[in-house]
Amino acid sequence: MTKLSHGKRPRGLLGPALRRGRQAVVSLTSVGVLLGGCASFSPDGGLSVANSYAERELKKDIVKVNDESIALTAEARVEQLLRRPLTPDSAVQIALLKNRGLQAAFNDLGVSEAQFVQATLPPVPRFTITQYGTGFNTDIERSVVASVLELATLPIRAEIARQRFRADQYRAAEQVLRLAGEARRQFYRTVAVNQSVAYLEQALASSESASILAKQLGETGALNKLEQAREQAFYSELGAQLGKARVQQRAERERFTRLLGLWGREIDFKLPNGLPALPGHLVKSQQIEAEAIRKRADVQAARFELQSLIGQFGLNQASGFISVFDVGFANQYTRSRTFESGSAPKVDKSSLNGYSLDFVIPIYDFGTVAIRGAKEAYFGAANRLAERAVNARSEVREAYQRYRGQYDITRHYQGSVLPLRKTILDQSLLQYSGMLIDVTTLIIDARARILSNIQAIEAQRDFWIAATDLKAAVVGGGFSADNFGGEAAGGNPGTSLAVATPGG
Repeated sequence: MTKLSHGKRPRGLLGPALRRGRQAVVSLTSVGVLLGGCASFSPDGGLSVANSYAERELKKDIVKVNDESIALTAEARVEQLLRRPLTPDSAVQIALLKNRGLQAAFNDLGVSEAQFVQATLPPVPRFTITQYGTGFNTDIERSVVASVLELATLPIRAEIARQRFRADQYRAAEQVLRLAGEARRQFYRTVAVNQSVAYLEQALASSESASILAKQLGETGALNKLEQAREQAFYSELGAQLGKARVQQRAERERFTRLLGLWGREIDFKLPNGLPALPGHLVKSQQIEAEAIRKRADVQAARFELQSLIGQFGLNQASGFISVFDVGFANQYTRSRTFESGSAPKVDKSSLNGYSLDFVIPIYDFGTVAIRGAKEAYFGAANRLAERAVNARSEVREAYQRYRGQYDITRHYQGSVLPLRKTILDQSLLQYSGMLIDVTTLIIDARARILSNIQAIEAQRDFWIAATDLKAAVVGGGFSADNFGGEAAGGNPGTSLAVATPGG
């Protein structure tokens, strides 16, 4: 800022010009208010988009816990849901109410809204006062400065901020969808490992009875030591697998507890004994790609981000050469007192008005750097949006293939493999009782049936995870192929039974 100071009061035509300058600062500020259209804070903290996704796609409620009354209401709702064994839907609702990470995402959205509102406000005029000297001899300079460039570009900057805030709203919605999907997947994993543990406990009890009988037969000489050892080895291996499954059971439950955000007495929640049955009908594959492009929160966020960068690119082109242009009104007031012999002190006062003008001289950079950076950012966002759209279509197709394939696999286990394994084991027991086969064949058939049952449970678990991923691929929420298979579920407690030899 440059303040103009002169030794004499301006006269003639310069006086009206200065009065017009004072009026110009006030006028520019008024125009900025009118052009900017100052935004205000939304009553829901910017959660309208996230609420829409939660209600429309999840059929669930979300709240931003920012006062005690809302916190008490949410706690009461969670306590009510915990009184009964959890379902996938109730687990998702608890996570949306209790997970602190989601609340932090809502707080981040509040920060983004504050930045948006701030960007719509006109620039505040700057007031400067400088005093030289003390006592009666004083020189005071005062100035009021406003940025003409910021006022002129206020509508553009406000629109850029609006687009960025809209992108952040969709990112918050994506966080809601992501948490809901992870809570639902972890529910299926936890219930599946509980079901596997229950089955292994039943199998171990039966194997224990057979091991005791083998020992008694061995004492009477009716069973040789080799067959006794095989029976006892099978019982011992089964016990080790049960121990491994119990460790996994505790780990999966803790992961589930963390996603739900539960602690204290709340962690004693109850779960159903088994996974839900397969649905009567499957989701249709028609138009799901177009639906994903239309609905996915991450695609919508990328679109608004691209729009903001388009505006930024245009703003940089318009203001690249002159990035700072401030004008203002300045006043210099001087008061002094002089003494002359034989007379009273003489007081001199003067006031001088002037303009203030401040701008950057682009000696080294004529806006090329800013424009080039904005251009590259724009094309980068455009490419990321295109990539996201292409990936969304591919992810939907992949998710549907897994969804359909896991359904067929689960039906195959339940309708064919498990009935056949039961028949084989029943017939083996009859032949073993009639001394037509030895204990080795019986152990092989028992081990195969245990493995098939565990694999059937895992196939049913993977189907429900595939159904969750299909929903995430359509509306958003973090689709990942890594969600399938035993490794994603934290291990397969029954698979190692397949590689054990009949003799241990």
